[in-house]
Amino acid sequence: MTDNSYTPPKVWTWDSESGGKFASINRPIAGPTHDKDRPVGKHPFQLYSLATPNGVKATIMLEELLALGHSGAEYDAWLVRINEGDQFSSGFVEVNPNSKIPALMDHSTNPPTRVFESGSILLYLAEKFGALLPTDHGKRTEAMNWLFWQMGSAPYLGGGFGHFYAYAPAKFEYPINRFAMEVKRQLDVLNRHLADNRYMAGDEYSIADIAIYPWYGLLVEGALYEAAEFLSVHEYAHVRRWAAEIAARPAVQRGRRVNRVWGDEAQQVAERHDASDISDA
Repeated sequence: MTDNSYTPPKVWTWDSESGGKFASINRPIAGPTHDKDRPVGKHPFQLYSLATPNGVKATIMLEELLALGHSGAEYDAWLVRINEGDQFSSGFVEVNPNSKIPALMDHSTNPPTRVFESGSILLYLAEKFGALLPTDHGKRTEAMNWLFWQMGSAPYLGGGFGHFYAYAPAKFEYPINRFAMEVKRQLDVLNRHLADNRYMAGDEYSIADIAIYPWYGLLVEGALYEAAEFLSVHEYAHVRRWAAEIAARPAVQRGRRVNRVWGDEAQQVAERHDASDISDA
């Protein structure tokens, strides 16, 4: 079935009421909407985030580094309520001009270094601490291949399929079918690769796994968009095996709780300012 009811105008104009669930915060311009200082805590790393699939990449990474004994990775995690527009404050925009979480400030450098985009944060931390990124040339390149694959493919999953299947103000067959097809193709890409590899870069857990798990791992676990049955995720046995192994890691369990303000209250840690704020799940 095709919806032929819409004819694009010659010049597009912004209708703030047509954006579905996030209509109140989506807009076609950048820059801050209000002045608000950015909070700064006591630790070297200051993270400004929310426990979305992109946000938990950063908290999982930091928790994994701490678990490996890198005390220099201690961090404060400040809650950014994107549904209320916190990402458009002047302080946040100074860290990420694109107004997207997560955003990170490294205060161990002089002057402090800003790092934005989740993939950039993962790579920055991996290189800074010499961890979670293979040193072998071939394996490192493979990890980078999959990291950038995720950065390029996840918009289909979140901005495409997730929006039209779960968040749009009305259901339309064409966009849901189009994005569902692409998401299932991506799951098949992963399933074929993981049939012969324990992790994304072979036998070594890396930032590629940390990047991909919060999107595709949670999807096959039924934790994204309530779409597991619709997408027949049971078909992707190797992705499910990999996702279960990642989910069992204590640092992953801790990282998923940080900046979480929905669901089971026992799994919520709105902000993290000390190791005592969170314990093993």
